[in-house]
Amino acid sequence: MNITEHFTFEELYASEIADRNGIDNTPTDPKVLDNLKTLALNLESVRRLLGHPIHINSAYRCLLVNGMLGSKPTSAHVRGLAADIICPAFGSPVDIVNAIISSGIQYDQVILEYDRWCHIGFAEEGKEPRLEQLIIDKQGTRHYGN
Repeated sequence: MNITEHFTFEELYASEIADRNGIDNTPTDPKVLDNLKTLALNLESVRRLLGHPIHINSAYRCLLVNGMLGSKPTSAHVRGLAADIICPAFGSPVDIVNAIISSGIQYDQVILEYDRWCHIGFAEEGKEPRLEQLIIDKQGTRHYGN
């Protein structure tokens, strides 16, 4: 079922790890479902910015799936407010991160992860976005551009 013109609930909670391990990653919490709508609306802004369809590697993750990936239980993915994306037709993950940073899109976090994808997270309704820019790689986590 489409939430927005280009995004469905199903693609926002699809998970290969959940599928391989027989885990139901379908969100049921009404707050998470509302957050996924917010995420989809914001991803439409990213899609318009990039001018091409974006591929979502991972968006919503239940706590079990999130933990299997070694992510923190406080991750925006668990709340339905983040997506890991690529857009090869636009460019590399670095190109995507730079475009988002320069765009005026009100993200909470944008993270270049292992030079392989762009994590973009959005603030909960009523909270100010932090506009945090990070890199995560084998060296650890640091501010983008440092």
